[in-house]
Amino acid sequence: VRLQRAPRPWKAAFELSDAAAVRIRELMARRDPPPVGVRVSLKHRGCNGMSYTLNYVNSADEDRVKSDEKVTDKGVTVYVDSRALLNIAGTQMDYVDTELASEFVFTNPNAKGTCGCGESFST
Repeated sequence: VRLQRAPRPWKAAFELSDAAAVRIRELMARRDPPPVGVRVSLKHRGCNGMSYTLNYVNSADEDRVKSDEKVTDKGVTVYVDSRALLNIAGTQMDYVDTELASEFVFTNPNAKGTCGCGESFST
């Protein structure tokens, strides 16, 4: 008799908070034509090495993102740049709106350090 384990559920490569999903949907609804999603990638910049970039993905761009990790969360499609996936796997994106700033905030379990202003991180 051979026992089989139940498969473990996969954790999403990238997650959105409710606030981030609402804000992305609002921003995409303003565009004409509306994008099919957003793409998250990394740029080498900032005082600590890497920073996040967000770009709209239009239907014409879908060939460009075909190797990216496609995550649909809370009704929003996010394409995670395949070159950045190891550095941002498991990251949660939130949207914070205060009196001083309105911004997307990333909680990355892979980050080993961040700069003082929070704009860049290292792994």
